[in-house]
Amino acid sequence: RVARPGPGRPRTRPDRVVADKGYSARKIRAYLRRRGIAATIPERIDQINGRIRRGKARCRLDRTAYRRRNVVERCFSRLKQNRALATRYDKRAVHYQAMVTLACLRLWLP
Repeated sequence: RVARPGPGRPRTRPDRVVADKGYSARKIRAYLRRRGIAATIPERIDQINGRIRRGKARCRLDRTAYRRRNVVERCFSRLKQNRALATRYDKRAVHYQAMVTLACLRLWLP
């Protein structure tokens, strides 16, 4: 769920899904297409070769959206350097959320 800036129900469908090659499958792409969600997923080499054999064009990849995914992945990597977050020692969700908040503050503050 994504909260709206004003009044109204929260959104339950994202505008775009950005994923790596591990999620490049026909079923996943068909599911996203059915729900009206844009997919930014690079194709695996076997899928590219299959398209070339069938004489079809390759899927287009929005490179700017895919590059922004790298920023998120690096942020998760930096957060996982905190041992309490990587192994999830906390039993309660509130304590884990507090630990995530503290780790984010440590990243953002000099």
